[in-house]
Amino acid sequence: MFVCNKSILHAIDTTGPGGAETVFLDLVEKLHIDGYKNYAIIKGPGWVEDQLKHRKIDYLILKPYGFLSIPYYFDLFKILRGRNTKMVHAHLLGSTLTYSILGLIARIPVIATLHGRVDVNPNERFVAVKNGIMKLGVKRLVAVSRDLASYIAERKLFKEKDIQVIYNGIEESRYGKNTNQSLRANLGIASDAILIGSLGNVRPAKSYDVLIRAAAVLIAEGKRKFHFVIAGHQKQDLMEKLQELIGHYNIEKNIHFIGFYNDTADFLGQMNYFALSSSSEGFSIATIEAMASGLPVVVTRCGGPEEIIEQEKTGLLVAVNDPESLAKGIAKIVENQEMANMLASAGRKHVEKVFSFAAMVDSYKKAYMNILGQVN
Repeated sequence: MFVCNKSILHAIDTTGPGGAETVFLDLVEKLHIDGYKNYAIIKGPGWVEDQLKHRKIDYLILKPYGFLSIPYYFDLFKILRGRNTKMVHAHLLGSTLTYSILGLIARIPVIATLHGRVDVNPNERFVAVKNGIMKLGVKRLVAVSRDLASYIAERKLFKEKDIQVIYNGIEESRYGKNTNQSLRANLGIASDAILIGSLGNVRPAKSYDVLIRAAAVLIAEGKRKFHFVIAGHQKQDLMEKLQELIGHYNIEKNIHFIGFYNDTADFLGQMNYFALSSSSEGFSIATIEAMASGLPVVVTRCGGPEEIIEQEKTGLLVAVNDPESLAKGIAKIVENQEMANMLASAGRKHVEKVFSFAAMVDSYKKAYMNILGQVN
């Protein structure tokens, strides 16, 4: 059995790419407390494991046997004890529930970060039991936006005063406009066409049907050559419906779902503008990545973005589930280059000031130190 002096466990219950997964990886790699070794536990192979390997992070894979499986919890308990684990940082609902139980059994404090409303879905099975477990087992609950904190409080999971808001942060120095034209070349898009980028896995909350309908409005007007490029993992059933919608409007040549794109900075650096069509976002890392890239952004009022964007100063906010509103917002900044440049410049500065990786790490480090100080 591996033994070290003291360690901190980072855990997440998903294996594919996404905003929560990126934050999880960044923290386990780069947030270090003197005298403690970081390690991670994940539930299976996939993009997260590939990233752990690439970043040379110590990790274990332990696949659950089922909800409340005694052998699974016993295996985890042995790992926690064998590695002299003094604190757990869990991300998303599944890991939060698992380590809330283990934390109570092993007397180890748990920090839990919830990244979206799906983590506190009132329609979740056994929701009362799960909420009770979290209340007992979580030492510090973190929400990635004030909107999410309020939503959690409304569900009576935690009182709002007991929820710490820590905004997700990015290493803004990685982002900016670039001269790479590979996407245009690969997709056969003319150099004078306008590229509107969107970034996020294809799932219901992203409301890409709204983006398609907004695109149809702009393309039908015929004032500009618009191309919409959407990067993110695709779910087959949703993609079939979206492709049908694209075919209905006969805009197949202008809408490009390109699948997962490994380098978000490179992807966004090739775009001219950014659009977010989501119906719900706990925060929206994609939005701050776009702002850091120097893109004018048009985003829906879907929760987290209202805390990122100051209307007509750092970006444009439009109504949720309203294609006409999204289309008008995009047209507004495309037709007014002076406004677009102002929004892009102010947006970049705002990210550097408020949503930097350093600010996020500093907030989490203070939370870690506070809890570890109580343990030792």
